[in-house]
Amino acid sequence: MTSGADHYFSSRPRAASRPGRVVLALDDVDREVVLRTDAGTFSPGGIDPGTRFLLDDGARPAPGPTTLVDVGCGYGPVTLALALRAPEATVWAVDVNARARELTRANADAAGVGARVRVAAPEDVPADLVVDGIWSNPPIRVGKAALHDLLATWLARRAPDAAAHLVVARNLGADSLARWLGEQGHTVTRRGSRRGYRLLDVAGPGDPG
Repeated sequence: MTSGADHYFSSRPRAASRPGRVVLALDDVDREVVLRTDAGTFSPGGIDPGTRFLLDDGARPAPGPTTLVDVGCGYGPVTLALALRAPEATVWAVDVNARARELTRANADAAGVGARVRVAAPEDVPADLVVDGIWSNPPIRVGKAALHDLLATWLARRAPDAAAHLVVARNLGADSLARWLGEQGHTVTRRGSRRGYRLLDVAGPGDPG
C-alpha cells in the first residue's frame, strides 16, 4: 500500500507506475499463469499470504454455468483462479481501483479466460446481478462502516443457496467481523486458520451453512 491518501483502494492511484510480474500456481490446474502487477495496487510484489490461503484452502467453485464474483479483485489472482477452476463460469472482477481493473482485464486476456471475465467498478455492476458465489480478500483498511456496507451490498446479491468465502487477518478484525455477520442473521463458519488469517464461509439467513 502506498503512503498518504493514495491507497490500493483509491480509485485513481497516484503512485508512479512500477510494473512487475508474479506467478499464479494452483494445485488443481495444470498450468502456471504469469500476472502483471503495478504499484498502487494491492500486494504488487507477490500474492499476499491471505489471498494465497484463500486460493489453497478456501472453497472451490462448483462446476457448471455459474456466475461468480471476486470482490476487491486487485490485479486478479482470485478472479483468474475462479475462471480456471470453473471453465463454464462467468466471473465478475470488481474493484474501485482503475489501475487494478486494467491489470485484471489484461491478465484475464493473457490467460485465455477474458471472454468469461467481466471487469467492473462497483458503480457499474448491474443492480439486478445475482451471483452463485462470492470470493474476497476484502479491503479491511477502508474502515468498518465502508466495509460493512460493501459486504452487505454483495451478500444481498447472492442466489438463495449461495455463500461468500472471505479471508481476513485476525489482527485486522476477523473475529469481530464474523460476529457482526452473525448479528446480521448470516451463518458464519470458520473454514480454517493459518498464520494469523481466518477463512470464513458466510451463508445467508435460512441458507445451508
